[in-house]
This record gives sequence, structure tokens and C-alpha cells, in this order.
Amino acid sequence: MAREKNPCGKTVSVDNPYEVWQTRDGRWTWKVLKKYQSPTNEQKNKLARWFVAVKSPYTYGSWELGDEYTLNITGMAYKRE
Repeated sequence: MAREKNPCGKTVSVDNPYEVWQTRDGRWTWKVLKKYQSPTNEQKNKLARWFVAVKSPYTYGSWELGDEYTLNITGMAYKRE
């Protein structure tokens, strides 16, 4: 059986993210810079994580980089088109 490819497996820059997620009030924004698992494996894993850049009221207008659980983002934000 062939292994499923991860289309978001390479780290990209903050200026060219794979996805952008934002809270309804616009105070929190996450830019997805890397996903560690393929989409199928990510759906099975409740502890799946993404490498993101986040901007919030607590980052004073700058982007902070780090890993975040996908459920923390998808549970409170929507994916911008």
C-alpha cells in the first residue's frame, strides 16, 4: 500500500502560509506553516499539531512561532479563504 503524501509537510514562510485561521472577532489569527501528518492521519489523531505563526492581543502586533494542537485552532476559529 502506498503511503499518503503530506501536501503541507514542508515549512513555508509567514508571508506564504498553507492556511490562515481566524477567530470571528478577528483578534486571533493563525498562519499554518507546516502540518506534521497527512490529512488522513491527522483526522485520526486527536493530538495532531501544526507549526504556526500566531498574532493575538498578547503578541503586541508581531507574529509568534510555535506548535499548536489542531483542535485548539479548529475549535475556536474558521479557515479564511
